[in-house]
Amino acid sequence: MSTVTHQADPVKRARLRWRSRRGLLENDLILTRFLDANEATLTDNEVEILTRLLELPDSELMSLMLERNEPTGELDTPDVHAFVQRLRLA
Repeated sequence: MSTVTHQADPVKRARLRWRSRRGLLENDLILTRFLDANEATLTDNEVEILTRLLELPDSELMSLMLERNEPTGELDTPDVHAFVQRLRLA
């Protein structure tokens, strides 16, 4: 059984974009700008990282994107740190 990648599945892409809509307008703007610029080139690993970040409460996600905090716990990996750096550039 083959798994459909994020890039090949328009439903998965739409779901990710919908999940990126946040309660805090600032988060919404940053994530929308990031996806507008990068969604077409995200790898499945990057989509997984973004999905994990979207599970954070809005205030924690905002703190990461504004460089107030760094990823901790299960998110404290080189891949997540690199992805957060990309988000910060959005």
